Amino acid sequence: MSKKALITGITGQDGSYLAELLLGKGYEVHGLIRRASTFNTGRLEAIYSDPHNVKSRLFLHYADLSDASGLSRLLDQIQPEELYNLAAQSHVRVSFDVPEYTTDVSATGTVRLLEAIREAGLTPRFYQASSSEMYGKVRAIPQTETTPFYPRSPYGCSKVYSYWITVNYRESYGMHASNGILFNHESPRRGETFVTRKITRAVAHIQAGLENKLYLGNLDAKRDWGYAKEYVEAMWLMLQQDKPDDYVVATNETHSIREFLDLAFGYVNLDWKKHVEIDPRYYRPAEVDLLIGDYSKAKRQLGWEPKTKFADLVKLMVDADIKLLKDHREGRVKVTA
Repeated sequence: MSKKALITGITGQDGSYLAELLLGKGYEVHGLIRRASTFNTGRLEAIYSDPHNVKSRLFLHYADLSDASGLSRLLDQIQPEELYNLAAQSHVRVSFDVPEYTTDVSATGTVRLLEAIREAGLTPRFYQASSSEMYGKVRAIPQTETTPFYPRSPYGCSKVYSYWITVNYRESYGMHASNGILFNHESPRRGETFVTRKITRAVAHIQAGLENKLYLGNLDAKRDWGYAKEYVEAMWLMLQQDKPDDYVVATNETHSIREFLDLAFGYVNLDWKKHVEIDPRYYRPAEVDLLIGDYSKAKRQLGWEPKTKFADLVKLMVDADIKLLKDHREGRVKVTA
């Protein structure tokens, strides 16, 4: 009989890649989606077009992390063996504008889910999506599992709460609950308001003559960027371990947004300095200047390490956005990469 997994945030970048990974391993996959007036399952199109009919093992359920009773009913109905909590208001800059909502979903939502598991008497292995934004004003370089947290945004603060409540339920109730401290991870499925995708989408449109300007904020921020499709494998590996634990998932390299611009625009022979303008509206009230993660524990205990290099990731995303634009202009159905 197939293992059952439940994914919150299944329609997001990570959720869609994780669903594909689990389905490929023979799982029955259940996903939480929020009710919306427009279709929000575009990232799952690759699953629905799969010739091997894995979609027959994918089930979507309307639910929300703000609804504790709904979560309890769903858990009782599905009874998953693995639960991946990926749902969040995940845009750092936006979290300053909606701090209460961010906290309700990204922090309180986690404890609602853990408490629903506990009260139902279920024993799924639990994965909590933690974030490098928890390090914020970094206390050590590179950052490891023991580096103290110093969040610099409502999003980062909410993730620190979720991290510690996961540890607390693990230690208090014996849950197999693990935190994946994922550093920035990108892909063609990244939301268009995130800086990397904003850049690669602009490259495609500027090259095609449809746009001329790209407006950004702080170009000096440095991040540890990896490929999301590889990072979801680390999530799965954490829940295959005999004992739960917390792991940094990163590349141990850091690159600035300027470097990302150099590679993305240079790849199509454009000079980004002719097209990029600074807009103060995109500055954060409190900035995170440098993030770089040491993934040696994940390599040692999980056998995981990143494969896609920074330059290759940038090119992969630019190629995907150029193809997406071409398909759209020619009226073909959009297929996410």
